[in-house]
Amino acid sequence: MLDIALLPEEYAVCRLPADSPVPAGLLSDPASSGLLSVTWTADEVSIICRTDRVPDAATVETPWRCLRVVGPLDLALTGILASLVVPMADARVNIVAFSTYDTDYLLVPSVRLAEALAALTQFGHRVAT
Repeated sequence: MLDIALLPEEYAVCRLPADSPVPAGLLSDPASSGLLSVTWTADEVSIICRTDRVPDAATVETPWRCLRVVGPLDLALTGILASLVVPMADARVNIVAFSTYDTDYLLVPSVRLAEALAALTQFGHRVAT
């Protein structure tokens, strides 16, 4: 059983071309920016940010709600993401999952939030909204 916190903001999943720099304003005020994740690959720059901080010219999918596993979690633990993904798959709720050093996150479409929360609760997780 995990403790999961629902973050209050709506989020966007954004894509910029591979050679794009991180937009300057995106990193300007980390204390008030909410959650921000930037991933560079050879093919793209992916950004997860609040919907009010979406970079210009990005391909964007919105709105998403973010669930955070209350941590920190030991990196040696196994099955954490599986215990989140399986109930989402069973409920047919699409997700975007990502991790940090301390914990794991799930993005679920805002329109499917109630179903996602119900699925996690039925699986035995405690969700604080």
